Amino acid sequence: MSETIEFSATVSATTRNGVLVVTIDNAPVNATSVDVRDGLEKTLAHAEAAAGLTGVVITGAGKTFIGGADIKEFGKPAMDPTLPAVIEKIENLSKPVVAALNGAALGGGLEVALACHYRVAAPAAQVGLPEVKLGIVPGAGGTQRLPRLIGIPAALDLITSGRSVKAAEALKLGIVDELAAGDLVEAAISAASVLAGKPLRRTGELTIALSDTAEIEKTSARILAKARGQKAPAEAVRLVTSSNRPLAEGLADERATFLILRDSREAAALRHVFFAERESSKVEGLEGVEPRPVRTIGICGLGLMGSGIAVAALGAGYSVIGLDQTAEAAEKGKERIIGLLERNVASGRLDQTGFEAQKARLSVTATDADLAPCDLVVEAVFDDLAVKTSLFQRLDKVIRPDAVLATNTSYLNPEEIAAATVHPERVLGLHFFSPAHVMRLLEVVRCAKTAPDVLATGLAVAKKLRKLPVVTGVTEGFIGNRIFSAYRREAEFLLEDGALPHEIDAALEDYGFPMGLFAVYDMAGLEIAWARRKRQAATRDPSARYVEIADTLCEAGRLGQKAGRGWYAYPDGRRTIDPEVTTIIEAARTKKGITPRTFSKTEIVERMLGAMGLEGEALLAEGIAARASDIDLVMINGYGFPAHKGGPMFSRS
Repeated sequence: MSETIEFSATVSATTRNGVLVVTIDNAPVNATSVDVRDGLEKTLAHAEAAAGLTGVVITGAGKTFIGGADIKEFGKPAMDPTLPAVIEKIENLSKPVVAALNGAALGGGLEVALACHYRVAAPAAQVGLPEVKLGIVPGAGGTQRLPRLIGIPAALDLITSGRSVKAAEALKLGIVDELAAGDLVEAAISAASVLAGKPLRRTGELTIALSDTAEIEKTSARILAKARGQKAPAEAVRLVTSSNRPLAEGLADERATFLILRDSREAAALRHVFFAERESSKVEGLEGVEPRPVRTIGICGLGLMGSGIAVAALGAGYSVIGLDQTAEAAEKGKERIIGLLERNVASGRLDQTGFEAQKARLSVTATDADLAPCDLVVEAVFDDLAVKTSLFQRLDKVIRPDAVLATNTSYLNPEEIAAATVHPERVLGLHFFSPAHVMRLLEVVRCAKTAPDVLATGLAVAKKLRKLPVVTGVTEGFIGNRIFSAYRREAEFLLEDGALPHEIDAALEDYGFPMGLFAVYDMAGLEIAWARRKRQAATRDPSARYVEIADTLCEAGRLGQKAGRGWYAYPDGRRTIDPEVTTIIEAARTKKGITPRTFSKTEIVERMLGAMGLEGEALLAEGIAARASDIDLVMINGYGFPAHKGGPMFSRS
């Protein structure tokens, strides 16, 4: 082995058996920064000129090949060399270039690999083009070279979904040529040596395999419908489906499209979300605080919510002890949990071995004392203060003093629950969203007396559960439900002022919400919110504007989709506009002497977003939310706010 040559601060190389082994070392993910690009360009020039070199191997330091572009360069003037220019030099090199994919090759990383003449992957490697998730398209040949390698249908799937695939699937698709059974770099060196002196397979010169045009059109239509107005997926479809034109033409179109999208509001919004997720993990007062160890989680209440939490905990490797009121209820809960695990097996998310292992870590009981081994207990019982307080007082008697207690309440004050316990410092809120094994958001509620290591424990468990934890202070509904209440309240004001449910829903869906507000109400059922409004009636400010339309619907038995009618009617299960609802709304306006007016979709959305934004500002002023971006994350991941709009607080900027 020769001595190491430094081509830049992040790119170095050594010669092994006549092959130049190039290592990219740009922690943490070997992003293609300007220094990496400069180093690669100099490396390629050296390899081309060196008579003694027969080939080149490119690999990454650590556990990543190349994790993508340096997102910090977005929005800045282009810096030479550009990634497309470097990639062109890789593909046109006269000597074989082999990519040794030691880990993730994502975005620009996969584009670099696609330009190489051969690709060898470690079994742990994964590849993907996730650019659409940031509101852009691949900008260095991904939409043009990938179809030439694996065909248009497969390329459409990967590029428009942004999903990554593991090494075995990448081999099957034809993205990689070989899986290394032993030493990855040695396998790549061997491949480079075999290719030396032979005609090279340049991806850009390949002919795209013929595909069923009708099937491509059908797939494209499905992708566009799912995109709900987002520009990046639509542009990705256009670029991929037209990739059978000359490479230079396709690359020029792709690059121009990439640059336009990169500077768009949509891309800025998705970058905001990207950085917001990283920022949300920074919690004041937890610097250097270690979480308490958690191996066994107790779950009190094995209904739909508790069962979902159990499935998430089992999937994360925890042992779970479920508690319910009777042995019969506990067994029914166990059956429900196992049923959810079986669905994971049927869908391919869990294999049979994993299923058996998770099932073995699950036990249920109707006896409080059986929770004694638990390190963390999460209650998911009926949302009633007396019920939850009584449960926590019982738990005080049976679990260790250092075990953490978490309440899953949606609206109750967790500080009142904590105050009734012997150790209020070990109590926090873990507000899961239903279904708990699917929904990514988890509001972590810091009470006044919650100990720092207890809060750190909640965050650590959330991350192990693969949730997105957002810390919130104590207020009714926490961050999400308080914003949602303002959103709902403004929708009801709009009804009185002149809009109709289907008009509001259409405006929201056009904006990017997956479903309109009133359609969501009908799907969830109107009776729970009605019961809450009746409980609050005695304490409601009589001078505050209150809309009675929803109460009138419930009193008429219009409780939603399962009742066959709610804000809409459901003949044959299909949602239809119901004139009876319009009559009820008009009567409410007349009763208050309101003269209705018409609203455009833009006006409707502006009023809804305005209400959310004002409530968000109040949450920030009260110290309930640490930062505006946390509010955006909650609304995107818990309430369907379109990510490509950045969230209600970003929308105000």
